[in-house]
Amino acid sequence: MPTQIPFEGPMLGAALTIVGLLVSWVVWRRRGAAAGLRGVAWSLLPLAAGLMGLMTILWRLVSDLAGFFAGLVFNPVVWAGVVVAGLAVVLWVVSGVMRARGVGTRGRRAADGGAKAPATGSGGRPAVSGAGTGPAAGASAAGGKRADSADDDFSDIEELLRRRGIG
Repeated sequence: MPTQIPFEGPMLGAALTIVGLLVSWVVWRRRGAAAGLRGVAWSLLPLAAGLMGLMTILWRLVSDLAGFFAGLVFNPVVWAGVVVAGLAVVLWVVSGVMRARGVGTRGRRAADGGAKAPATGSGGRPAVSGAGTGPAAGASAAGGKRADSADDDFSDIEELLRRRGIG
């Protein structure tokens, strides 16, 4: 690596600050003092970074990233790594789609050792133990029309879910 001039960071920061100050002057003339002062504040940041040594670090970072991407373009081993990473992403997405559709998964019943399915009531819903007791049973008996219409609404929803493969 070539020897570095000790003041290259502040010199680069000063050059960027001068360009920023020129742009800030134009902004000041067109948009007013508030916008111009804001531009001056932003323009002084590269000089501050250069004086603190951050400009050299930033320059090295940009240089290393450029070298990485240049090596990416011309190195077949790196392309093999990109292909393997792409394959991993494709497999991850495919497995997510398979899980969402229930393909290639073991259900809970199979994992439990073949446990029986829960008892179902009318319309394929799980039966509630103690149905017909309590104040809700009296209310549904008194308002039979409301219970039937609600049952019809749920049966429509259940049929829609069955057609979509959800229920």
